Amino acid sequence: MTDLIDKRPNFYGFGGLDRSAHVREREGWLDELLERADTRLVLVWRTRSFVLEVEDAAPRAAMLPAGEHRHLVAHAESVAFLGELDGIAHVALDLSPVEEPDLQLLTATHGGFTDLRRIGPLLERFEGSLLAYARGLLWWHQRHRFCGVCGHPTRSVKGGHQRSCTNEGCRAPHFPRTDPAVIMLVHDGERCLLGRQKIWPDGMYSTLAGFVEPGETLEEAVAREVWEESGIHVRMVRYHSSQPWPFPSSLMLGFHAEAKSFDIVRNDDELGDAQWYTAEDLTNFAAMGKFLPRRDSIARRLVQDWVESVRPDLYDAVDAVPSAYPVRTT
Repeated sequence: MTDLIDKRPNFYGFGGLDRSAHVREREGWLDELLERADTRLVLVWRTRSFVLEVEDAAPRAAMLPAGEHRHLVAHAESVAFLGELDGIAHVALDLSPVEEPDLQLLTATHGGFTDLRRIGPLLERFEGSLLAYARGLLWWHQRHRFCGVCGHPTRSVKGGHQRSCTNEGCRAPHFPRTDPAVIMLVHDGERCLLGRQKIWPDGMYSTLAGFVEPGETLEEAVAREVWEESGIHVRMVRYHSSQPWPFPSSLMLGFHAEAKSFDIVRNDDELGDAQWYTAEDLTNFAAMGKFLPRRDSIARRLVQDWVESVRPDLYDAVDAVPSAYPVRTT
């Protein structure tokens, strides 16, 4: 799968799962999968992922065999087929309706529920991508229980990859939604442009980003967002890579772009600050009380890859700069 790109894959993508979309149409097949003892259940509770954390070891996805835990399906608000790996089916269950005290037996013996972003960079790549996929798909189910056309309830069909309106006069189909967002590292050759939103933790700086609007190309979205937030004009917008970001439902489309103007005119409604930084400046971030983006984000990747292109000798020093969002360490 990773031969689709010529660079290191971002977190939460390229897990190698076969989504087996061709089997979703067959009636009753999901029930058959849930009867198979080797089917793995991927649990989500109120957007938190089910993981196993052991001291002095990397966290792991706590995937439960359906043969021993089939009873959990009856408590799930949504059930969705994720795909197969080496012939083993993986099915996501949303246990959000279960009250926390009722989860204690499960969490005491098999793992616990946690924010995926807290441990994401430490997970094995397949497991990280699987948990992200489950979280994003089940979030969509939570937000689309009613038809956007007529307001009637919807029901899950096609293995959790479609919701259909139950109103016979409507029957509108609804499909999982992913919101495209551009995220870009703007540079002038020697400096990169980083900004911070007022709601972020103190000292955190990141790349600029924003959602794509209807009728807009990705390159136009990059230019518009940079101009709206910082007053900088850009040229030569180059695609870098993408990242599924199910927090809650975005596909981040990463770019590098060259600045063709350099005076920052900050939009105070968008940013609390925006500055130009050299690669050497970034190595001193910690001493200045500043932080770089979280380590599982494409924002961090865009910054690191730019540093590697202009000052490879400083790559390790910038890589060591902490994030304002700590990741659990082993």
